Amino acid sequence: MTTPAQTDSTEAKAPTSVVLTDVAAQKVKALIEQEGRDDLRLRVAVQPGGCSGLRYQLFFDERSLDGDVVTDYDGVEVVVDRMSAPYLSGATIDFADRIDAQGFTIDNPNAGSSCACGDSFS
Repeated sequence: MTTPAQTDSTEAKAPTSVVLTDVAAQKVKALIEQEGRDDLRLRVAVQPGGCSGLRYQLFFDERSLDGDVVTDYDGVEVVVDRMSAPYLSGATIDFADRIDAQGFTIDNPNAGSSCACGDSFS
């Protein structure tokens, strides 16, 4: 019987992680290019706060933290910390650029309820 090889990497890949749509990936790539840096990745996190108890945070980050879940989308890395990963598993990040909506949106199947602003959930 063989066992999978273990690595010393502090980052883990998970089959069920955040999904970044092609449109969102293109927007993230363009924003990173505007920053003029090639070491940035999109970090998605869940923090206490907001109207419903938890809120999303999306920001560029160059750090690698122990237990990070990293998924690559055509050269754009999406990073989720180990505490946020269960809340974001299977969530889809999209980018809207319409007259009625503009910015990143998150469709999260784990959210029991959300507030009207769309930035907070429980």
